[in-house]
Amino acid sequence: MTISPAVHAGDAAEAAHPPADATDAEPGAPGGGARPRPHARPRLLRIADFRRLWIGDTVSQAGTAVTLLALPLVAIGTLGASAFEAGLLVMCEYLGFLLLGLPAGAWVDRMRRRRVMIVGDLGRAALLASVPAAALLDVLTLPQLYAVAFGVSVCTAFFDIAYQSHLPRLVDEDRLVEANVALEATRTVTAAGGPGAGGALVGVLTAPVAIVVDAASFVVSALFLSRIRRPDPAPEPRPGARLRGEIAEGLRFVFGHPTLRALTLTSAISNLCGTIGASMLLVLLAGELGMSPFLCGLVFTAEALGGFLGSLLTLRIAARFGQGRAMAASVITSGLLWLLALPFFQDDWRFAVAVALQGLGWTAFMTFRITSVALRQQLCPEPLLGRMTATFRFVVWGAMPLGALVGALLGQHFGARTALWTGAVGELLAVIPLLVSPLRSARELPGTSPRELPGESPREVPAES
Repeated sequence: MTISPAVHAGDAAEAAHPPADATDAEPGAPGGGARPRPHARPRLLRIADFRRLWIGDTVSQAGTAVTLLALPLVAIGTLGASAFEAGLLVMCEYLGFLLLGLPAGAWVDRMRRRRVMIVGDLGRAALLASVPAAALLDVLTLPQLYAVAFGVSVCTAFFDIAYQSHLPRLVDEDRLVEANVALEATRTVTAAGGPGAGGALVGVLTAPVAIVVDAASFVVSALFLSRIRRPDPAPEPRPGARLRGEIAEGLRFVFGHPTLRALTLTSAISNLCGTIGASMLLVLLAGELGMSPFLCGLVFTAEALGGFLGSLLTLRIAARFGQGRAMAASVITSGLLWLLALPFFQDDWRFAVAVALQGLGWTAFMTFRITSVALRQQLCPEPLLGRMTATFRFVVWGAMPLGALVGALLGQHFGARTALWTGAVGELLAVIPLLVSPLRSARELPGTSPRELPGESPREVPAES
């Protein structure tokens, strides 16, 4: 069985803060006490600490959606970056996960996770604020953009590992799927207007100044995270534990578990191939086709809207077709839709078709994305959450700078469209690990016992302690 992440015996502070999903009480119980009200669980957003995490993440994601468009446009428009130089910038945006992903997980498991998130937010705010400052002084260069992108990726590596490891402390185990659906849905809602608003901001204020919005969003996020009251105790020290051994423990757990291994490999292939094309998308749209920042932003807006729709359908799809089949179909369908969109990326009416297909691809992909996050959290014991997340991020996000580098080389020598085709075809291979894993025939939704997944014996599941 998985370990209940919200239970820490002997923590005095925990007694002052009841479990997040504690039921209400009725007066008049025998003995003058309160009588539990059956089936009375608050809505997720009525749980104060989860609401603060949700608001902080939503504000941060909205600002990030602006930078998703603004930072590459600073390189392409303001500094005249070539296709290869623009691809290198995308590589730097994910390089922190490749270089520091594994030790970051072991470090996060030794630290207070909420504190890690707050420091990560403030670090990203300071780094991004340096871009408009340098532009104002007329000293902005590509090397600075590379350094900022890399620094932000390092802060994001620590933040995301701590974030996914801290969420199970704020909600009960059987509500992790619901919590992840809520977070993904609101992320995509805020992201829906972000790139379009980013395009408008770039057009009115210039790209460097638009990045100020993102820097401010991270400060707001840090303020909300600092108000979470759920105890965030320092992990108990492990005498004699060494960083290398702790990293190895995380690797063995992820790759020794059939389901976690399949989820990791599928996500890695998808991210590797997806980034090959994504690194050249703005080069094609803004560079070769000469589209305005607003039109470029429409692609990201369509992706976000499609993702929001997909997040609303995830539980129904998984319940209707079974978890494993739904996840495999999600990966295949999204890959086909993204492949079909490529011929329509033209500077005429066909662009609208490409945008629609791109959005529908994300509608399909969300079933895999959401259920895989919740399932990873369910299958991992609390003391290993940081290292499990770090291992996953190292492999999955570490594939992205490699994909960006491949995309940059393909774009420089064969054109941006060739890179997009290469990535889209490769996306179709991502389903293979799912098809050869126990998930191929699993019907239960995340939140059920891991023992119910076909082909996994009880010894492969962490024992409860």
